[in-house]
Amino acid sequence: MKSEGKTSRRVAIVAAGVVSPLGFGLTETLQSLRQARDCVTPVTAFSVEKTRCKTAAQIDDGRLLDQANRSRQSRRLHRASYMVMTALAELLERSRKFEPEIAIVGTTSGGMSFGENFYRSLGNGGARSAALIANYPPQKQIVDAMEKFGINAPAQVIANACASGTNAIGHAFNAIRTGRCHRILAGGYDALSELVFVGFDSLQAATPEKCRPFDSNRSGMVLGEGAALLALEEFESARSHGAEILGEITGYGISTDNHHLTQPNPDGSGPRRAMEQALAQAQLEPNQVGYINAHGTATVLNDTAEGKAIAELFGDVPVSSTKSMMGHSLGAAGAIEAVVSLLALQHQFLPPNINFREAELSLNIVANEARDAQFDCAISNSFGFGGTNATIVLRRFAR
Repeated sequence: MKSEGKTSRRVAIVAAGVVSPLGFGLTETLQSLRQARDCVTPVTAFSVEKTRCKTAAQIDDGRLLDQANRSRQSRRLHRASYMVMTALAELLERSRKFEPEIAIVGTTSGGMSFGENFYRSLGNGGARSAALIANYPPQKQIVDAMEKFGINAPAQVIANACASGTNAIGHAFNAIRTGRCHRILAGGYDALSELVFVGFDSLQAATPEKCRPFDSNRSGMVLGEGAALLALEEFESARSHGAEILGEITGYGISTDNHHLTQPNPDGSGPRRAMEQALAQAQLEPNQVGYINAHGTATVLNDTAEGKAIAELFGDVPVSSTKSMMGHSLGAAGAIEAVVSLLALQHQFLPPNINFREAELSLNIVANEARDAQFDCAISNSFGFGGTNATIVLRRFAR
């Protein structure tokens, strides 16, 4: 850790890795975004006979486990560990010299499905495996990945509902910006689990239809899964050793509604405060933002509150929710969507909001297909249960 300085430091993104229903790695993810690929499919991991919602955005296990190159010792690990390993492998391939001082990651459930299996075994008198409970805790997955690649650094886990991934990146950004660290591994991960799936279904937050963020006929979210990691480094340090700079994080804002356990404040004040704080830290005016990757879960209440805040603060800025393509991966969502926003800045396009038919809110929705665009700054929003709101600002790096 470095001592905090008086001046703010720039924070560069020097590498990234991602695995999600959109694909394995940055290249596949970019292709899926440009093609407006719908990755939501029937659930295969567990029975959905008694649920309203029958679909989710899932990562192919066969390919995931092949990518992980499992050793005998690692065969008992949870699939979420393999997701983090896959993302970290790509990041390190792109920045071989990156040595983080700390890892800060967000997740909501870790190896939840192993916990489910263990506690079922207690109830039915079946065989109990210590490996199930040992691989259940939410910190285990990032520890597994760092151990695999020989990274000896402390890990902090942030579990702040669906804002977890964005909060992890934001906390890492502030630690570098204020001089406390020079290099941080930041991101998020979550894997689909039956308990979470049935929970959202019982709340009637999940839809039996298509996921249609910001559409007037939207009827709910679909779940997803995945992992994404960013290598963040103090800008001058990165430049001094010739690191490739993919982009920058320039602002972070957080707020809490304190309105309801699951419902956002309908006036949109919570999301607006988070976005205003992020803009202020980035020293930006709203008209300087060229794209917003919205939280956009396609639930009636979330989209209304977020849409109201965006419309009041930004006016006609292009907006999309890429959850329409890849589902809502909870603690991983903010990290994956940060990578999506980074790709949009690098390749100068606006990712699409698919399944969109009819506008309800006065928003400039990037409807159904990607658009080419020229812009320098993007915002990525993550808002969770309990009114926990987080926003980061990303900036294109002009060489």
